[in-house]
Amino acid sequence: MEFVINLQLFSEEKTEKPTQKKVRDSREKGQVLQSREINSAFVLLVSFATLYYLASYIGNSIKGFTVYVFENFLKLDYLFTIGAMNRLYLLGIYTIFRTVFPIGVICLLVGLFCSYAQVGYLFTTKTLAPNFGKLNPIEGFKRLFSLKSLVELVKSIIKIVIVGFLVFSYLMGQMNTLLSTVAMEVDSILITIVHTSINLALRAGIALLAIAILDYMFQRYDYDKNLKMTKQEVKEEYKQSEGNPQIKSKIREKQRQIAMRRMMQDVPKADVIITNPTHFAIAIKYDAHKFEAPKVVAKGMDLIAQNIKKIAKENNIPVVENKLLARTLYDVVDIDGFVPPDLYEAVAEVLAYVYQLNNRI
Repeated sequence: MEFVINLQLFSEEKTEKPTQKKVRDSREKGQVLQSREINSAFVLLVSFATLYYLASYIGNSIKGFTVYVFENFLKLDYLFTIGAMNRLYLLGIYTIFRTVFPIGVICLLVGLFCSYAQVGYLFTTKTLAPNFGKLNPIEGFKRLFSLKSLVELVKSIIKIVIVGFLVFSYLMGQMNTLLSTVAMEVDSILITIVHTSINLALRAGIALLAIAILDYMFQRYDYDKNLKMTKQEVKEEYKQSEGNPQIKSKIREKQRQIAMRRMMQDVPKADVIITNPTHFAIAIKYDAHKFEAPKVVAKGMDLIAQNIKKIAKENNIPVVENKLLARTLYDVVDIDGFVPPDLYEAVAEVLAYVYQLNNRI
């Protein structure tokens, strides 16, 4: 005799795709697919694009504040008093807020949009719970030299090299323009510096966006890898969610026994038992004051049919043989169901026969 054993059931290798429950539980714990590089790249691009379009507004705000201070505050005799300093301080704060607020709001909305696009709506407090496992030096050492840490290190180096190269090459190309600012007016100097900074930031942002796309691909690979399950984990989760098959089978068997016992208790209440005569037995009950049609209170085949007939004999319930009607009722009517209209006439004939036997009509 040969025994075949599936060794994959004993393997701890995670080869199975995660179940919906595993994905849902991980999400509730804050373990989601997200690349922070996507957020950083888009925020950088949008912030400097906004700065470019609001350059005139920002310049006029700063210029207006400067002119106001020189034309008004510096001529005050009480300039260096607490009251004048408070006014100057509040005016400066208001100017900075009015200047920075639009860019801050746009960056906030872009960051929220990028996070929502990657993760969707998620609110959980489980990430705030203390995790003492993170204090384990062995686990910390493993995380320090893990593949993810290596990727983060390589990614940081690539970012520094690429962004540094772009900054250096662009500034070298703009060297003549930057040197010529020595002979420019203040407004022209500011415009040149702003345009140079924005163009430089946009180039760096596009490079970071390319890196972010590659990072997102790695994050997806790492996320899917971490969520994979072993065959044993899938089996255990199935047992937890669906219940142990053996226990469920026992429960169903117990339910069948209870239903069978209750059905047999209703057999003595029947008016007639229709049989075929050996394989099927159908117990019919009719009460014109309660039912609109005859009702099947019990039915069964083979051994159950014999028990129904035995109980009927013990309770003096008539047993009528009608092969076609018994088989039809067994197939089309459930227990506690009513006889369909197309069988009224056939069942009525049986009931009329039974009533004659009992001298009811």
